[in-house]
Amino acid sequence: MNGNDRDSHAGARPGGGAGRSAPLERKADRETVRRHNLSLVLRAVRDEGEATRAGVAARVGLTRAAVSSLVEQLLESGFLSESGKTFSGQAGRPGTVLKVARTGVAGLGVEINVDYVSVCVVDLAGTDRVRLVEHLDNRGAPPAQVLGRAAGIAARALASAEEQELRPVGAQLALPGLVSRGCVRQAPNLGWTHVEAESPFAEALAALRPGRAALPVRSENEANLAALAELWFGGLGEVRSFLYLSGEIGVGGALVVGGELLRGAHGFAGEIGHVVASADGPQCRCGSRGCLEQYAGQSALLRAAGIDENAGAPGMAELERRAAAGEDRAVTALGQAGLMLGRVLSDAVNLFDPQAVVLGGVYRPLLPWLSPPASEELSTRVVSGLWPPSSPRLRASSPTADAARGGAALVVQDALTDPASYANGTKSGEV
Repeated sequence: MNGNDRDSHAGARPGGGAGRSAPLERKADRETVRRHNLSLVLRAVRDEGEATRAGVAARVGLTRAAVSSLVEQLLESGFLSESGKTFSGQAGRPGTVLKVARTGVAGLGVEINVDYVSVCVVDLAGTDRVRLVEHLDNRGAPPAQVLGRAAGIAARALASAEEQELRPVGAQLALPGLVSRGCVRQAPNLGWTHVEAESPFAEALAALRPGRAALPVRSENEANLAALAELWFGGLGEVRSFLYLSGEIGVGGALVVGGELLRGAHGFAGEIGHVVASADGPQCRCGSRGCLEQYAGQSALLRAAGIDENAGAPGMAELERRAAAGEDRAVTALGQAGLMLGRVLSDAVNLFDPQAVVLGGVYRPLLPWLSPPASEELSTRVVSGLWPPSSPRLRASSPTADAARGGAALVVQDALTDPASYANGTKSGEV
């Protein structure tokens, strides 16, 4: 899943003549059906947390004999494990409890942001097993240096994963800005323009791990991956359509509609940080004026509160401390940012009609001060009338969901979709 310009293999148009429709896929053969059913069984066990063969058969609609055969293959290849017996209270033999394995296949996520690098390894269940975060000033540094730093942190995370008998099968980079086909088209806050990221990172990581197979590397916008993490791990309940904002040095955004990312024609949808909040506002690094980022980005928040705008995480902690103490300048800065957030969010809500707006990154701990003015704007400007000030639709992100975890989980999703390709550690090509 990358923000790429991808060809669509749609079916024939009604009434379309010969040569005008896309080619149809070949019919599924026995091997294709088995691979699909392997994934079906594995995902059923993962979704349930633990299950019996009989329970899986009932859920996926296959015979018990077919499920037993598939389960044996998944046990042999290390995707599932057995742990004790379960008693249903009915006649018959107790069933063996199946769970996804806590060793073996895993995913690696690497978030490179302006002032930090975060690396995460998750297992098949989506559990965060390794987490490393280093606060680094990546502004103005050569891209090769930044990618090399990130590779060094990733190499340490992989070593820790190996100690836990985990086998990451791919790496997913989470990058700020416009990302397409492995290239960062534009990341104003990093100062990157048309920077190839995947190959340099993969080469740097391989150089740090001699004798080991090179990991396939993919890249994606960081807000998109954070939104996926929120969808999968954030406790959204029945919410399947939402707008996610990632507050960092810049302001990233992602749209999830019906449980799927809305990418746009070129993969660049969601760049809400560069929506103009005030046409005569401050100059933005993107070249425009008055972008939301200039009012609600991390640097803008710190500057407005009278704190060094380059202070990073310690500065944000100080801002929260001052706001909690009721310091006028800090509270005013957050109130103004919340108002601008609400103004821009109102336009987005009117356009896309999401079930919720989720504020992540630096916004999460600041929501008590951002939410009242933002909610007031939403209440006034959203035409549906579904966003009153008391609405829980504007909410903080989960502390367990971020871009690095979303990236690692996306690698695991690929393995869950086609476990046969990853069974023996011989998966080749892109994750």
